[in-house]
Parts: sequence; C-alpha cells; structure tokens
Amino acid sequence: MLRDAGHEVDVSIKDGVLTKEELTAALSAKKYDAVLCLLTDTIDAEVFGAAPEAKIFANYAVGYNNINLDDAKAEGVTVTNTPGVLTDTVAEYSFALMLAVTKRIPEADRFTRAGKYVGWAPELFLGGDMKGKTLGILGAGRVGSGVATRAKRGLEMEVVYYDVKRSEALEKEIECEFKESVEEVLQVADVVSIHVPLLDSTRHLIDKERLALMKPTAYLINTSRGPVVDELALVEALKTGVIRGAGLDVFEDEPALATGLAELDSVTITPHIASASVETRTKMSEIAAQNIIDFLAGKTPVNVV
Repeated sequence: MLRDAGHEVDVSIKDGVLTKEELTAALSAKKYDAVLCLLTDTIDAEVFGAAPEAKIFANYAVGYNNINLDDAKAEGVTVTNTPGVLTDTVAEYSFALMLAVTKRIPEADRFTRAGKYVGWAPELFLGGDMKGKTLGILGAGRVGSGVATRAKRGLEMEVVYYDVKRSEALEKEIECEFKESVEEVLQVADVVSIHVPLLDSTRHLIDKERLALMKPTAYLINTSRGPVVDELALVEALKTGVIRGAGLDVFEDEPALATGLAELDSVTITPHIASASVETRTKMSEIAAQNIIDFLAGKTPVNVV
C-alpha cells in the first residue's frame, strides 16, 4: 500500500524484535518521514531524536503503552494505532483460553503426546463446566463486551463486570450485572477475564491481596497487558491453591516468564497471540499503512492517539 502510494519503504530484515540500539541506528542511517513501529518497540525521545524528520509513528497495535506520548507531543510527532479491528479475534481467543484452562486441554494434550494415556479412567483430567457459572469481566470495552456476550449466549454463563464507566450498551445487549469495584467482581466470579489498558492505575491491578479475594475454585484469564497482573503473586497463588488456574497470553516482563510459572500445570500460557489471525493481522497492517499514507498526504489520520 505504501509503495503503491509512491513512497519508498525500508523494512527491517531482522527476524525478531529490534533492540533500542538497533532501532535508533537504523532510523539514523537516512532521512525518514514516517515510522511504522511495533508494540515491542520502546518509542521515546531518544528514538524520536534518531528520526527528527519523521512526524508520524504508526503503531501496529491497538495499545500504545510502548510509546511515550509526552515525548511525542514535545517533538510534534503524531501517533496512531489500529483500534477496533482485533475486537472479535481477541474476544474469541480469550474465550478459547478460558475453555482450554477450565477443561484442562493443554495438560491432557501433553499427557497424551507423552504416551502416558493407557485407557479411559473416571477421574482422568477432571475439569469444570461453565454453564451456569459466573464470568467476571474487568474492563467492558469492545473486547471485554465481546467475551461477555459469547459467554452469555454461547455457554449460558452469568456475567458480572466492572469498568470505570458503566456500560449501558453491554447491559442492553445481554443480561449482566455491573459491580461497583474490582473487589466485588473477584469475590463472586468463577472465571475472571481482564480487558483493561495498561495505565498507571491498572499496573498490578491484580495483586496478592486481590488474588486472595477470589474463590479457590476460580480461574484468571489475561489477554490485555502483562503488567496488569503481579506475576510473582500469581505464581504463588497458583502454587498454594489460592485460585485453581490461569490462562495467560501476556506477561509482565515479556518474553521472560516469572520464575516457576512455566512449571505449573494449572496455567495455560501462550506467546501473545490473541490477535494472531490472518484476517486481523492483515487488517492491522492496512490500517497502520493508511494512517501513514493519509498523514503524508496532508490529511489527519483516522486513528490519531
């Protein structure tokens, strides 16, 4: 799209995430008018200084906590993202992660592949049914509402939710109950699914104290941002039976995992792939490219942060 619009495009040839040094070196090598960056790129004053002519950084992600917006404002840089397009994909994935961990599918898969299955047994990998159980949603935006709707209509679960703003749209869509606090959701939910942005106010939203409020039979699902959960506290909670299990697609210090997390059978872990469908990742790239095309044409991009 960018080349068809008449722009010269340089693409990183590294098969992996660029380090800060690699990124600044690449941007300093020549004059760039725009940068299409990833959520794994830490973008701050140093990076903006390496590409002073680039007045738009188009983030290939919905979230933009990897970009220092104050530095962007100071440098007069426009920042864009790719909202909306991954709503259904992430909602589906969150739902799938919930079913995988509560039905113990990854555990059973590893067991079977290892040649340990010798025959049917009445108590082999007992999981839990979701029909009639309570799903707690933290963050009732597009994705959170999508998960809630699927749970209500698909599995006939009860739904409670908390958000900084009550969602009349969600309550109109499905029968659900708004709770006044995170704590109220944690105390009643059988499964808690997190869908909040990473802000100062949401960092370690789920910590040792809040994990202790959950039912010992409850599960925690996180497809939002890793630092929303105190990962060390979660490992301890899983080890000691404070909660029964967890499904995580994001981690506090990606790609590293908290010590002991990978050894726990009660947690299903995947490598930040909740939006990884061909359709969604393609559309994300199209939106990011169009943001740059519009900006360089003198227009205001649709998705300005």
